[in-house]
Amino acid sequence: MSETGKLYLIPNLLGGEDTGIIPMHTQKKMLELKHFIVERERESRRFLKKVDKSVVIDDLEFHLIPKKKERQAASELLMPCLNGEDMGLLSDAGCPAVADPGADIVRAAHTMGIPVVPLVGPSSILMALMASGLGGQRFEFHGYLPIEKNDRTSKLKYLEGMSMRNRSTQIFMETPYRNESMLQSCLSALDNKTWLSVSLDLSLPTEEVITMQVADWRKWKPVVNKRPAIFVLIT
Repeated sequence: MSETGKLYLIPNLLGGEDTGIIPMHTQKKMLELKHFIVERERESRRFLKKVDKSVVIDDLEFHLIPKKKERQAASELLMPCLNGEDMGLLSDAGCPAVADPGADIVRAAHTMGIPVVPLVGPSSILMALMASGLGGQRFEFHGYLPIEKNDRTSKLKYLEGMSMRNRSTQIFMETPYRNESMLQSCLSALDNKTWLSVSLDLSLPTEEVITMQVADWRKWKPVVNKRPAIFVLIT
């Protein structure tokens, strides 16, 4: 019986065309693989071509990440690993299974005795935390906050209270077209002395990280527009 293959977790770009943000070791490994589990096949094909235009896409196999309820499908996707073939779990942006689909695939690999190897690459969450200056000793990520205005306000106040009680940094994200609405909610709900950092277009030429207390945000009121954003706050 052949040795079990490995499951490599492959980060993607956060946007743009420059593949230089992906370490060479990660690029080299992904180009050695023939089997990929992906969010969207078209996006994955484009990414691999960005990394190396000579890649023969037709020689590769792509399988879509199953829905959360399809646990059996997650195990079936990993069969090449049991046959001795290495596989790649490839995100559409950032790191697989971190605020991103794929955790069920990774868990299934562990239960099947398949080695899991995380590769180095960009994570918007960690990059925003690093650049915020708001403390990385204790932090929590909350994904997307409620869309409805009153619920979102209540959640922001809850996060602010949790930050005060635990002295912890709170991180969340928003869909780009709701950035302005989210920022307005933050400025309405949060205390003047709360620190708020917004990281925009991380890793892109238009990257911008703004950190200041809410009172100063209210005076300056920068325009964040429809740009990929991560929000960080601490009291």
